[in-house]
Amino acid sequence: MIRLNFHTIVRWTSTLVKREDVHQRIIGSFPNDGMQMAFAYGSGVFKQTGHTDMSKNMLDYIFVVDDPQKWHQQNIKMYPKHYSFLRFFGPKRVAKIQDNYGAGTYFNTLVQHEGTLIKYGVISTDRLITDLLDWDTLYVSGRLHKPVKLLVIPTNKHLLSAMHINLQSAMHAALLLLPESFTEEELYTKITSLSYSGDFRMQFGEDKNKVSNIVKPNLPYFRQLYEKIIEGENHVIWHKDESRLEQYPTHISQFHHLNLLPKSVHVNMVVLRKRSGGLPDMEEIIRNLAHESHCDDYVTRSIQKIVTNSSWGQSIKTILTAGIVKSFRYSFKKVKKMIKGNNKN
Repeated sequence: MIRLNFHTIVRWTSTLVKREDVHQRIIGSFPNDGMQMAFAYGSGVFKQTGHTDMSKNMLDYIFVVDDPQKWHQQNIKMYPKHYSFLRFFGPKRVAKIQDNYGAGTYFNTLVQHEGTLIKYGVISTDRLITDLLDWDTLYVSGRLHKPVKLLVIPTNKHLLSAMHINLQSAMHAALLLLPESFTEEELYTKITSLSYSGDFRMQFGEDKNKVSNIVKPNLPYFRQLYEKIIEGENHVIWHKDESRLEQYPTHISQFHHLNLLPKSVHVNMVVLRKRSGGLPDMEEIIRNLAHESHCDDYVTRSIQKIVTNSSWGQSIKTILTAGIVKSFRYSFKKVKKMIKGNNKN
């Protein structure tokens, strides 16, 4: 039984940003009936290396709603131009496309709203809880591995618990992939990289230094997010004053971390083990991998498979939800940002 520490979860809200009034105005303009949680993320909220003027960046939001069909019905009435041609099929079809394809998230992008350029994604509460616990897509759950700005704080205790477990899972995965001695920055970099590994957009369309650009300027916020989890992990020693950590991997510690990885990672490890002629039983696979020095390879490949599948599915869906013109404009902006980042290197 995991003891839920509410204060651990709401650390996301501790970040002070200059655009607070803008966020509240934007969130307040959308249907709030059944909105369980809302958060802002990305370079428009948190400083990233290479972005000198945050005010010029698009604002990214995720809305977590209890009833997507009802929410889209209200939102389409209020802001029909936010949607592509899919709005003509009605809110029921929009909600089905949201939940049944890609990463379970429906994005409206490059939207001029309240005098600001925004992108917002909608995901159901139930779908998010599943992703947080099982990493079935590692899409929104991956965004919540990093600091975000909570604008509507959830009251659903199952969602709050799942958010905490998601952070713990990220810690277990990262520790399996890190050496015996590493810095705090390296820990947060490894955690952040989990949801980007296997994403085809990192090869074309994203700045190759995206992960380090996110982590370096935001180390204090990462520490706020993971401090209690690090302190509660028995298999790592944290020299907090030196921002350095140590671990001594044994079959016991590796079994501990492997056993606590999310369901979808376990399923993919079984598939990989079967291909190599190993035993298909989950418990036996984890026990055997715990004794192997290259178990990190299985973890990496299992996570990459999750991200690859969801990133392709979500990107294809975005062509429909955003429309061809907006999809092209959004992709073009990403490519320009990638070229700019590579030129700086």
